[in-house]
Amino acid sequence: MTSIDLNADLGEGFGRWLLTDDEQLLTVVTSANVACGFHAGDAVTMRRVCELAAERGVRIGAQVSYRDLAGFGRRAMDVPPAELTAEVAYQIGALEVFARAAGSRVSYVKPHGALYNRVVRDEEQAGAVVDGVLLADATLPVLGLPGSRLLELAQKAGLPAVTEAFADRAYTEEGTLVPRGRDGAVVTDPEVVVERSVGLARLGEVTSHSGARIRVRARSLCLHGDTPGAVDLARRVRERLETSGVRVEAFA
Repeated sequence: MTSIDLNADLGEGFGRWLLTDDEQLLTVVTSANVACGFHAGDAVTMRRVCELAAERGVRIGAQVSYRDLAGFGRRAMDVPPAELTAEVAYQIGALEVFARAAGSRVSYVKPHGALYNRVVRDEEQAGAVVDGVLLADATLPVLGLPGSRLLELAQKAGLPAVTEAFADRAYTEEGTLVPRGRDGAVVTDPEVVVERSVGLARLGEVTSHSGARIRVRARSLCLHGDTPGAVDLARRVRERLETSGVRVEAFA
């Protein structure tokens, strides 16, 4: 039976500002990418999300980012490798404290935003992220885009490399994500997102921005928590996957 993990970016608030409906999304997803304070999130938010995830048996992942609260981690930055390595390990360690206090643990690592896209091709930055994961915990899986330098270097370093797909993001013919600044980069039609989810899970295929069918083999499917109607869409995706014969389960 085909199976897939559903992950979502959670804990992306700060202080009194809330962005994602963490409590409701945690009733749908199997893995939670928790913001670790660099692009969003704070200590109180991290602790609360870890407690909710642990209660529901959802795996906790550290969503590491460039230090960019003002830009939500989506601005291009040039961070020296040694600094990035330390900051990745720092973020993982901070989340691990709250995960263990909740009776769980950090189960994987996923970069966010500009860092996620940068490590698809940038070997130096990808290597720094891998070194940060190794510094924090040399057993942690790394979640990223198929064919990325990040996953290649993670695998070489002995870390489990887990491939990920996006039902609500447009793809280039090369299998990378269309930059958010371009028209059509985000797929907004709920029914299209649901159908793309099933195609990715069952066939490992998706239609690119140019209309070509491309292969995207993924063990996990990301559902963005900061889009309008995110909870309802996540429920529809999970329901359609399960009625299509796809088992939804965590990869970690």
